[in-house]
Amino acid sequence: PSVPAWPLPLRAAPGGPVRRGSRDSARRAGVGAMSRRERGPGTDPGPRGAGAAAGDVGDAVLAEPECPDKCLSLLPWDRFSAWLHCVCVVGFDLELGQAVEVIYPPHSKLTDKEKTNICYLSFPDSNSGCLGDTQFCFRFRRSPGRKLSLCCLLDQLDRDLPVYLKKDSAYYYGYVYFRQVRDKSLKRGYFQKSLVLISKLPYVHLFRTMLKQIAPEYFEKSEAFLEAVCNDVDRWPPPVPGQVLQLPIMGVIMKLRIPTYRDKPGTTPIVQNMHQADAQISMALPTVHEVDLFRCFCPVFFHIQMLWELVLLGEPLVVMAPSPSESSETVLALVSCISPLKYCSDFRPYFTIHDSEFKEYTTRTQAPPSVILGVTNPFFAKTLQHWPHIIRIGDIKLPGEVPKQVKVKKLKNLKTLDSKPGVYTSYKPYLNKDEEIVKQLQKGVQQKRPTEAQSVILRRYFLELTESFIIPLERYVASLMPLQKCISPWKSPPQLRQFSQDDFMKTLEKAGPQLTSGLKGDWIGLYRHFLKSPNFDGWFRSRQKEMTQKLEALHLEALCNENLVFWSQKHTEVEAVDLVLKLKNKLLQADREHLPVKTDTLKKLQTHINDIILALPDDLQDILLKTGTT
Repeated sequence: PSVPAWPLPLRAAPGGPVRRGSRDSARRAGVGAMSRRERGPGTDPGPRGAGAAAGDVGDAVLAEPECPDKCLSLLPWDRFSAWLHCVCVVGFDLELGQAVEVIYPPHSKLTDKEKTNICYLSFPDSNSGCLGDTQFCFRFRRSPGRKLSLCCLLDQLDRDLPVYLKKDSAYYYGYVYFRQVRDKSLKRGYFQKSLVLISKLPYVHLFRTMLKQIAPEYFEKSEAFLEAVCNDVDRWPPPVPGQVLQLPIMGVIMKLRIPTYRDKPGTTPIVQNMHQADAQISMALPTVHEVDLFRCFCPVFFHIQMLWELVLLGEPLVVMAPSPSESSETVLALVSCISPLKYCSDFRPYFTIHDSEFKEYTTRTQAPPSVILGVTNPFFAKTLQHWPHIIRIGDIKLPGEVPKQVKVKKLKNLKTLDSKPGVYTSYKPYLNKDEEIVKQLQKGVQQKRPTEAQSVILRRYFLELTESFIIPLERYVASLMPLQKCISPWKSPPQLRQFSQDDFMKTLEKAGPQLTSGLKGDWIGLYRHFLKSPNFDGWFRSRQKEMTQKLEALHLEALCNENLVFWSQKHTEVEAVDLVLKLKNKLLQADREHLPVKTDTLKKLQTHINDIILALPDDLQDILLKTGTT
């Protein structure tokens, strides 16, 4: 027997994804008759340290990893499915209201509930008055019970992403390009339509750029153009982290690099815009996922540190904005401000009264949930006035002059959506205000510093604040790892020590955030609150899983370094057979859980298994060579 194939073979999307031109022939032949194409063995993902601090993940990796595309033989629409679930066109029908007019590719599956959510979330509320073209994004729950296509490939790629970019299989993102223009030939007097990209990937900037390229032309050329766009996407390489990818879209090549978990937080390797030999236009995207932080936080300029605390602690937050564009960008900016930590609660960049979770999130019978909502409908000013923290923003414009100091307002002053911009809360921050960052950004406004530069400063500030907070936790959790000398090949891997809040708090006196941050305040109180939050729960579960996998990997290495054949010869046949079965299960576990084990270790363990089997009687050899693993 050989080492189990790594990674697993690809599966076609349910329903047999085929191009439009070949659907009939595929139907006649039977989709099931198409042979499933498997890929060859992949490469070792490489070991990952379990106890590294948040900032200690090595330098930005610019070397291009081996592309899975080279060893993939994909079915039609598989490449498309790696990036997008489908493309929808939502129009306005006088009798039905919003309606999905087109779903492409035609085989794409959406439940009625998902279609309803997409319909309502793809149009701004009527009060927004969005004339012309508007771009925004939303996020909604996937209906349970359906398997994703290409899950094996996406899972493999997902492992190399930073934690905050990993896909959440329970949600879809919708990226919208909405057009509303006067048209006297229509009964309503307006042309209203949205082009919507539905994806599992949180690559906001990429899909926003893509829509800017294709949507205006789509509104002129209609469905044939949409088919050509989707065929272009189906020629894209898989979304491999760490590679410079070239994505052609209707005569333009977008060049970008998806970050990896190995990148040093805060660094963005520059994608060079190389000269094209042919006539195609090339554009380099500086990021796939980041929003313009400074522009988003401008309306609440003086409260950025308090907002960071509220997001870190998973507090219920509502962003009330004049349009979906402002609401979605602000929510995404809030979620990203605790990076490299992942925001583990739900967030809705644009939320409407028609959303399937509307009742769940607006009920007064229980405390508001840990969620960030972006809303535009004035109705929410009353419906959500019991929420503890509300951010009211006006039109997002970059200030031509230094913003004026705005005090935190009391919640009782928030009567309508027309209330003055500001933060409405009774929350008292744990940390003292950092005046330096405010002065630095104010100076930038005075000197007319570009907004991109202001965003870089703000992103670095949030990163350093988050790392100062999380490093003591990383250091303490790393100490829960058993010593390597405790790992015996003849015993089960040792367990991690239990997390003790009291023991952790004791470490803060000598190894707390004061080592990396000059900010004063009640850090202890902030940690106590954080340890009760969904963000701590999500972070700790992730670290626990990593460290448990590291222990399993070390146990495998310890087994490989033993003379297992000699051991089996000193024991009974029954014990030798039992050892073989256990070792086979270890190999399966390494493959199934993607343990951070070197390929050489797995090969060595397989050699041990073969040697033990060959030392057994012929009848046992035949059985064990055919026996799989459980």
